[in-house]
Amino acid sequence: MPSPRIDLYSDTQTRPSKGMREAMANAEVGDEQRGEDPSTNRLCEMTKELLGKEAAVFMPSGTMCNQIAILVQCNPGDDIIADKSAHIINSEGGGPAVFAGAMIRPVDGVRGVFQPDQAEAAIRKARRHAPRSRMIAIEQTANAGGGTVWPLDTIRGVSEVAQKHGLVMHMDGARLLNAAVASGVSARDFAEPFDSLWLDLSKGLGCPVGAVLAGSTDFIEQAWQWKQRMGGAMRQSGVIAAAGVYALEHHVERLAEDHENARFFAESVANLPGIRVETDGIDSNMVFFDVSETGMTAAEVHNRLLEHGVRIGENDRTRMRVVTHMDVTRDQVAEAAAALRTVVMEASRAA
Repeated sequence: MPSPRIDLYSDTQTRPSKGMREAMANAEVGDEQRGEDPSTNRLCEMTKELLGKEAAVFMPSGTMCNQIAILVQCNPGDDIIADKSAHIINSEGGGPAVFAGAMIRPVDGVRGVFQPDQAEAAIRKARRHAPRSRMIAIEQTANAGGGTVWPLDTIRGVSEVAQKHGLVMHMDGARLLNAAVASGVSARDFAEPFDSLWLDLSKGLGCPVGAVLAGSTDFIEQAWQWKQRMGGAMRQSGVIAAAGVYALEHHVERLAEDHENARFFAESVANLPGIRVETDGIDSNMVFFDVSETGMTAAEVHNRLLEHGVRIGENDRTRMRVVTHMDVTRDQVAEAAAALRTVVMEASRAA
C-alpha cells in the first residue's frame, strides 16, 4: 500500500523543512566527543539557557535521555514514581530494569497527571526489605494521557513532596515546548523544579533526530560517561545539531498551529456516530478517540482510512490517536476528518 498523503500517526513523522536542511548542510562541525563541534556546542548552550540549567548534552534520542538520567540518579532496586501511562513504563522496552536495575511504581493519575498527595502516598517507608523510593518522573506533555499539559502548580506541589523526602525530580520533556506554548508558562519555569530533564527535537520541532538532556554540571558530566558507554557519543554531530538550532529559532511559536489543528479535528469528528472523543478540552497537539460504538476495531478504521490516503494511529483495540504537526495543514486535517466521517457512515449503512 502506498504511503499515506496525510499522516497523523505521530509528530515524529515530520520531515526537515527546506530551511532546516540548508542549516544542516552548512553546519560548522568538529569532533563532538572532544567538545569541538561548534554547532552541537551552540545547541547545548541554547538549551541550557532555555531551561535554566547549568549544563546540557546532545543525545541521539529521548529514550536515551530518560535511561541515562535514571542511571545517573538511581541505584539497582530503587523505586521510580511515575504515572501508569508514562513512556518510561510502556514504551522503552523495560529500560529502567535492564540498565539501572530500577523499579517503577505506577500512580493512577488522571489523563497522565497525578497529584501531590498521590506522590506522597506512593513513597515507600524506609525498610530493609522494601525498595528505596528515589525518583519522581513526569512526562510533559502526558502523551498517553491525552497530550495533557501538567499544570505548573501541580508540578510544584509534587516537587515539594520530593524535596520533603529527599527524592530527585526528572522530566521526560518529549513535548515540553508544546506545553509551554499551550499554557503560556515558560520552559524555564516548567523546568525549575527538576534535577534533570530533556527537550525533544524530533517531534513537533521537526528535526530528523535528537534530544538534549540538561541538569547540573556534575549530573551532565556523569551523563556524558553513560552516553559514551551506551554508544551515544558522536563525531561531527553538528550536521544534526544544526537542525535543533534552527528548530529552536524558527519552529517553537508555530506549535500553536498544531494545537489549533488538533482542536479543529476534535470538533469536526465529535458528533460522528460511534466516535467518542475522550475529552472536551484538547490541551496540545493530540486527540484520542474511541471507535467501539462504530462496530469496528481501531485496526479496521485504520485500514479503511488508508484507502483514503489518511493514517491515524491505533493505541489499542478500539482507541485511536491523532497527532497534528508541521507537515499537516488545516486543509489536510479537514480532509482527514471528512475521511473518518466517510468510513464511519459507510460502516453504519452496512450494519
